[in-house]
Amino acid sequence: MVRLWIGLTVAAVVFIVYSVVDCATMPKDRVRGISKTSWIFAILLLPVIGGLLWWIIGRVRAPKAAPRGKAPDDDPDFLKKLDAERAQEQRIRDLEDELKRFDDEPGTGTGSHDDTKPGSESPDDGPGRKPPGAPSAS
Repeated sequence: MVRLWIGLTVAAVVFIVYSVVDCATMPKDRVRGISKTSWIFAILLLPVIGGLLWWIIGRVRAPKAAPRGKAPDDDPDFLKKLDAERAQEQRIRDLEDELKRFDDEPGTGTGSHDDTKPGSESPDDGPGRKPPGAPSAS
């Protein structure tokens, strides 16, 4: 019978100490009823009953965890963003292809026929070629 009383006393002391520590470390916005200091005195003056009152009445339960974010393939905003990025990349590819076609077309005015040597009135036809009307070297 003595062992039972010793066991219950140890359990009560552990419960009181745990309740005091929990009350002391609890944020003020999660304490209900009276101030934290008053709760600590209540726990110490009414050993087991004070601790029970603290756990039942005095503390506000922790807020539920915020819902987790959606997976990327379930989030409509993310999917819209992906579609917009794909459309933009496609427009860029189309514009690059169109520019390449314009560059490849003959007679667009960007060829070497417009190039002239400084001090010369005729276009440069490359090495070994003479412009029309030039005297021959032989």
